[in-house]
Amino acid sequence: MYTEALAEKNIFCSGKMVLKLGFVLMALAVFSTQGLRINANENVIRYYVPENIMKKEQFNALFLLKETWRNDLNKKYAGYKIKEVDEGIIYVNVVKTINKRRVKINISEINRNVNPDIEIIPKLSSEKIHSRSKIKNIAQGAKVAVNGTFFKQDTGTPLGALVINNKIITGPIYNRAGIGITDNGFVSSRISFEGTVKKGNTTIKINNINQPRMLQSHVLIYTDVWGEKTPQTKAKTKQIAVLNNKITAISYNQMQIPKNGYVISAPDNILNKFKIGDKVEVNYKMIPDMINVKHIISGGPYLLKNGSIFIDTQSQKLNGISGRNPRTAVGYTRDNVMIMVTIEGRKEGSSGVTLNELAKIMKDLGCYEAINLDGGSSTVMYVNGSVLSGSNIKNSADINNALVVQRKV
Repeated sequence: MYTEALAEKNIFCSGKMVLKLGFVLMALAVFSTQGLRINANENVIRYYVPENIMKKEQFNALFLLKETWRNDLNKKYAGYKIKEVDEGIIYVNVVKTINKRRVKINISEINRNVNPDIEIIPKLSSEKIHSRSKIKNIAQGAKVAVNGTFFKQDTGTPLGALVINNKIITGPIYNRAGIGITDNGFVSSRISFEGTVKKGNTTIKINNINQPRMLQSHVLIYTDVWGEKTPQTKAKTKQIAVLNNKITAISYNQMQIPKNGYVISAPDNILNKFKIGDKVEVNYKMIPDMINVKHIISGGPYLLKNGSIFIDTQSQKLNGISGRNPRTAVGYTRDNVMIMVTIEGRKEGSSGVTLNELAKIMKDLGCYEAINLDGGSSTVMYVNGSVLSGSNIKNSADINNALVVQRKV
């Protein structure tokens, strides 16, 4: 009775709340017989349950969206068990024969269209950028996670573009592919870096931020995200500490990075006119400048571009990873559903896949854009506390960062 009455006014709420409303309205009726004038109309109902009210059109659209996604999943994964990790998050384990080899595939789909209360965000293994840890520690309390960017094996330093909550952690290398994450969608691109240091009429190009030196001629910026000190320097490399746009110290050795400041590191001949007390202006950004992007995670190479298989290992200097290995990939559909995949390999019962085979898997899963992430011994997926290692390493290897799916904090 109350359900129909509320529906007539385009108000929808749970059955439990409808029953609760019934008692409220009966109490209001009793009060009115005692001469108390209480206006038990739509306004009272709306005041009492504002969080449960939804316009008919909104309710119907969301219900249809959930049903459509559920039906699509049942068709896509026919014959396989679909585990609902949370509303809008599912996990499926698929076993396939690919080129006469048995392959185990772990798949997670994340649909923020049906659950806007979940977020997708990269996470470091600790507050220190040069560190590694098990994924169960990085993703503690999360719903789903996979390993993230490439990293230096000796130090754990991320190699490639990594942005968390609009803060650049590390810059890109070799313009490798990355995925930008907005509040409700995704964008992918090969990512480069653009920056300048200005002192008076002198302008110097910055090559990167918070990355190990790849060429002696490069001009690098190290922020306090990097750590307390800059990397060890080579001969004739000058380090200039800047705080509040003023040079506070100069050294040819490893030096302290000012809190809320930065250090410019470059060959002496490039910075020979810079002196303590000089005012400088530094500007930098990722290219392309992704509008509304809060997070960026990178890897490479591309797997899918504009719906077609596109693997550019040579241009991204990744020729050495084309063989059959454990793999991690991430992509998204035209409808902005993210799909995370890990391929098990180097273990009994699963041989791993090549990049071409991985690209085909991502395409078959409905991805429009997709990139390869770090793989091999790093490959791992985390699902509601369970660790699914991609290689023969027990309980997974230590990694620097992960792409995590969690309830919004």
